Amino acid sequence: MSQEPQLPEDTLPESTARRRMLKAFGWFALASAVPVGVYEWIKNSPGAQGVKRPLRNILNANETIARTYFSNTHLVPTYSVAEAAKKARTNGYDGIKTPVPDDWKLQIETPNRAPLLLTIEDVKALPKQEMVYEFKCVEGWSQIQHWGGVRLSDFLEKYKLGTHSGNAPDPDNTDDLFRYIGLETPDKGYYVGIDIESAMHPQTLLAYELNGEPISAGHGAPLRLIIPVKYGVKNLKRIGRMFFADERPRDFWAERGYDYYVGL
Repeated sequence: MSQEPQLPEDTLPESTARRRMLKAFGWFALASAVPVGVYEWIKNSPGAQGVKRPLRNILNANETIARTYFSNTHLVPTYSVAEAAKKARTNGYDGIKTPVPDDWKLQIETPNRAPLLLTIEDVKALPKQEMVYEFKCVEGWSQIQHWGGVRLSDFLEKYKLGTHSGNAPDPDNTDDLFRYIGLETPDKGYYVGIDIESAMHPQTLLAYELNGEPISAGHGAPLRLIIPVKYGVKNLKRIGRMFFADERPRDFWAERGYDYYVGL
């Protein structure tokens, strides 16, 4: 097929130059319309957990990838006590703006079982674990911190929680495990959902000490979650209620458009 000879622009006939200019404008308009069209499609899409469904689908895809490299043998790096910050950063007060209740107890709910109420002394009766690791926030900052408490996996085993059968959880018997743990502050102002695999990770703690001292109200006294395999938004302060479910529990930041899984 013959091809129109390419002449210098200043020697093209006026009609040909006009056609080429209009063609260029047409392609530019089309290219400009694509991102606008994508934006309009996303904007008009139905919502899903605080964010438009196409964006939520992307977050869910990220979760699928993150789950492929999760393992109980994959541990976050730890440090010496001397490397921990002398003053741990306090960040976020949702759910802990009121004083610590004098009658605080940990309320635990499992479907088809009577609720369980435990004191902080019941928690402390389990073997104490200490961990110094780099706490990471989705805002972009991080800090090496020194926490003390009990492994959540030990806690679940002691009180036979997290299973349909009422037996102690067996990581190899996944069919018996509930898929999620829900956690809420006593005033229900902050709440998270945690996948059971991450909850049972050996570095996940129910923490009651920071730098060897009881944690302060600002850090979640009397008991909080420390889960190093997740960003800080999942590390709920001042746990008031713990419950188990096979459907995803509500999650404070997921409802506001963040990733539900937020794994490291």
